[in-house]
Amino acid sequence: MGHKRKISVIGMGYVGLPVAVAFGRQGRVIGFDINEERIQDLQNGIDGNREVIKEDISGSDIQFTLDPVDLSRADFHIIAVPTPITDAKHPDTKLLLQATRILGGVLKPGDIVVYESTVYPGATEEECVPLLEQESGLRCGKDFFIGYSPERINPGDKEHVFTNIVKVVSGQNDEVLDVIASVYESVVTTGVHRAPSIKVAEAAKVIENTQRDINIALMNELALVFDKLEIDTNDVLAAAGTKWNFLPFTPGLVGGHCIGIDPYYLTYKATITGHIPDLITTSRNINNGMGAYIAAQVVKGLILTGQTVSGSTVTVMGLTFKENIPDIRNTRVKDVVDELRKYNVTVQANDTYADPVEVRQKFNIELTDIDNLVPGHAVIVCVPHLQYREMGWSLMQRCLHGGKGVVYDVKSVLPREEMPEGILLKRL
Repeated sequence: MGHKRKISVIGMGYVGLPVAVAFGRQGRVIGFDINEERIQDLQNGIDGNREVIKEDISGSDIQFTLDPVDLSRADFHIIAVPTPITDAKHPDTKLLLQATRILGGVLKPGDIVVYESTVYPGATEEECVPLLEQESGLRCGKDFFIGYSPERINPGDKEHVFTNIVKVVSGQNDEVLDVIASVYESVVTTGVHRAPSIKVAEAAKVIENTQRDINIALMNELALVFDKLEIDTNDVLAAAGTKWNFLPFTPGLVGGHCIGIDPYYLTYKATITGHIPDLITTSRNINNGMGAYIAAQVVKGLILTGQTVSGSTVTVMGLTFKENIPDIRNTRVKDVVDELRKYNVTVQANDTYADPVEVRQKFNIELTDIDNLVPGHAVIVCVPHLQYREMGWSLMQRCLHGGKGVVYDVKSVLPREEMPEGILLKRL
């Protein structure tokens, strides 16, 4: 095993479950969550997120539990709960602080607490430690110890997984860092990177996705420029990409719980310090505006093809925040739908992964089975799920009256050279 610690993982979501499964192959792990339905599913070997298969769950020694008392049987606690943002684009740490309170109530002398949830630099020590001390009656650095190891889970990615992604680790002192490193090294085959402080590790997490957000924003702004110039963005990127040091970013909708969220944690902290992060904020604004832009382009396409906009039918393919996963958190496809509805457009939507009940409750959008889609006047491929790629142009034609109309291919996955006649193709 490489260590003698007893592991608990708090939060059985996209991050926590793969972590628990990895450690569960070595020995008993306490897998805690406050969602009763989620725990029941996992006890039956079912991961509704489709990140972990049943055989992986059954092959790991995990006690899935709702009872905080069970956490007291562990002495190395990993907190991996979601950290979204509020409507005002500020950090929403309610779940993080709730998990901290729960753990604080059962914390013991000698325990180590490692946070994996995304936070702004300083949050672990400024927000979480006082709460742990308050709930436990213990002193941090004397009775219990903390560390931070940012998660790098990429939902839907079966190549880059928890056990083969270099793990950044940090601890409040060298001795604690040694223990944290040894625990993660026991399951992460690619090893660990020891950050010099907890704040450095926290900052590393938020800038990883902030960097990507800025680069995608540049591509989105270029797409807006090239549309004005009547140049295909993908043709430009293909040409520029022949240079050895050109970075392969592409335009698109930027949602989810990482790229579309993490920059706000950094801008929040930066603003508190008195620095206004203009570049980061501008990039966020550009990316947040792409849904409305796509909808407006589809409306223009309807007008160009002689179709009356009000009362027309537009089919939206894909509601999740990225392809081949069921996660709809912070999906920017909703922006496309909301904008189309402002034009009195009838929107029918399909997603081969998303939960129809969840989509209805969160977005007031009814999902239609792919075989029951009615022919309309435009199709928007917002999320290139595998099924859409495989069905290709035949699916597009089936969703258009007479096989003719507007097709907006957000991620440019439909082969342009195979486009049927009667299609007005638009791409970012």
